Amino acid sequence: MPRTYDTTLPALLLAQASKRPRGTALREKELGVWQPYSWRDYLSITAEFACGLRQLGLGKGDIVILIGDNRPEWLFAELAIQALGGLALGLYQDSSPDEVRYIFELSEAKLVVAEDQEQVDKILTLRPDLLKLKHIIFHDPKGLNGYEATDLLSFDAVCEKGRKAVTDSVVEFTAMTAQLKPTDPCLVATTSGTTGRPKLAVLSHRNMLAMAANLGKVDPKREKDEFVSFLPLAWMGEQMMAVASSLLFGFCVNFPEEPDTAQANIREIGPHLIFSPPRVWEGLAAKVQGDIMETTPIKRLLYNIFLPIGIKYVDETFAGRKPGPLLALGKALSDLFLFRAMRDRLGFSRIRTASTGGAALGPDTIRFFHALGVNLKQIYGQTEIAGISCIHRDGQVDFDSVGLPIPETEVRISEAGEILSKSPAVFLGYYKNEEATAETIQDGWLLSGDAGYFDDLGRLVVIDRLKDVMYLKDTTRFSPQFLENKLKFSPFLREAVVLGQGRDIVVAILCIDMNIVGHWAEGRMITYTTYQDLAAKNQVYDLVKDEIQKINKSLPKATRIRRFALLYKELDADDGELTRTRKVRRGTINERYGALIDALYSDACAMRLDMAIQYQDGRVQEMCGDIRIENVEDV
Repeated sequence: MPRTYDTTLPALLLAQASKRPRGTALREKELGVWQPYSWRDYLSITAEFACGLRQLGLGKGDIVILIGDNRPEWLFAELAIQALGGLALGLYQDSSPDEVRYIFELSEAKLVVAEDQEQVDKILTLRPDLLKLKHIIFHDPKGLNGYEATDLLSFDAVCEKGRKAVTDSVVEFTAMTAQLKPTDPCLVATTSGTTGRPKLAVLSHRNMLAMAANLGKVDPKREKDEFVSFLPLAWMGEQMMAVASSLLFGFCVNFPEEPDTAQANIREIGPHLIFSPPRVWEGLAAKVQGDIMETTPIKRLLYNIFLPIGIKYVDETFAGRKPGPLLALGKALSDLFLFRAMRDRLGFSRIRTASTGGAALGPDTIRFFHALGVNLKQIYGQTEIAGISCIHRDGQVDFDSVGLPIPETEVRISEAGEILSKSPAVFLGYYKNEEATAETIQDGWLLSGDAGYFDDLGRLVVIDRLKDVMYLKDTTRFSPQFLENKLKFSPFLREAVVLGQGRDIVVAILCIDMNIVGHWAEGRMITYTTYQDLAAKNQVYDLVKDEIQKINKSLPKATRIRRFALLYKELDADDGELTRTRKVRRGTINERYGALIDALYSDACAMRLDMAIQYQDGRVQEMCGDIRIENVEDV
């Protein structure tokens, strides 16, 4: 009996268009109005574009790069590429020119679909170096009318080529799709690149759909669900939902008008499903807490009364105990007077299931959202397994684990403590990198590079990256990621890097959240000019020190943070300090801030730090300043 995932992504588009031709497949907010696309529209535009790409010489095995914000045209292009037997490779819209050049050279892409003038300019700047590139296609014409490059085509012009080349583009698309096999490669995804240059993971239709189908068995999706696609489509998590799951289950994918309007647009749609990395959940929690500082005294009082009740209710249920009648009544009142309004303000009024993955999410953040009534579940996986291998089950969420494996997925722990996975979703290998593929897939098992173990209930607990688990000089083991998550739960801190390998104590390099700390400073008549000026204020150091002391109370004495410094700039992916998914590149941090780290482990109370920062367009600027180093005592 064929499995639901023994098909291809373009074949599912055909099936959905046949089953529900008038049903809403996509929706985009444009000029203040939500513009719907039916499944018939989705198929028609994709088919025309596929025929147009064929006229441009695109064929089986060719890689096409997509870059830009989330737009329906990205999905039209991706499905069209895949129908021709090609592979879609998404790049983050804020990728630097150097990163873009590297991916083009590695993939030998002949064609790129860029969203707008910004992305087109980025490609044209690199054009002399991109020897294999033949065509640049754009879908937002604003500002591009005067461009004279002969290889520059609009999305509509390619569709027009397709319409003129064939009698019926849908019939042609159907014939193309019939030639595809579930095991054919269809997607190239960049890995996070925490240890250097990203690798290109190649996944098949079967990989993507096996993941979507098995995830759907334990975290159901429905045809009438709404999903808002606001995270980069280059990220595997967004491919999981906006492409594979939407085509398999038929729910509607909504695109915000602009990245800056995403939160407001989410509130308008009221999605049933949401999947975001920890940085989004941490940011939302910090924003809520920051807003509470600025709200009216009565609202602040309600928050301070009812949030602890919600937290206590969550702790009882997570511990497997039934809350008493008094606590249950308190939770009901909390929902009536506070949490329901907060969910609506966040756009979560209809949320049925919310998930987070890509990195560990701190217990405090999970507790916070469950107190609000958001069914937030941790998932675990990698790009190389199409994004997921484990997830919390409904009613079985806990702070420590990432739940149980999804169906058809095996997980075991190696003798070295590494998490290994096996499933139909394990990728085909790294593009042009057989050595890395052989190191990552052994006897059918995917080596994650993560350290973990199973708890008494068989749930997987992820400690940290195997290479990132640290040991103090006295052999005390600790997870820097765990401590960093606790620090980032503070609304005042945006980024944290915890250090201590082979040292006597744990220290931290921190970045403040300028918006929230700025509001806090203004409310206390503390004047400042720049981020650098604000981060150096004595009052801000005292504020952060107080936050660390609160966190230290919940930690074993050996792993408490004893010294810290506030950077005069935010950690930035353009400087190589973070990946595009905002994971810390520890090697870069150790190299770039070596002098500061040495000062943290000395008796110094301040140091001068000089560095070069790089902008998105490739420009480099020197930056310098004094950084204060503060001790943290137990209270």
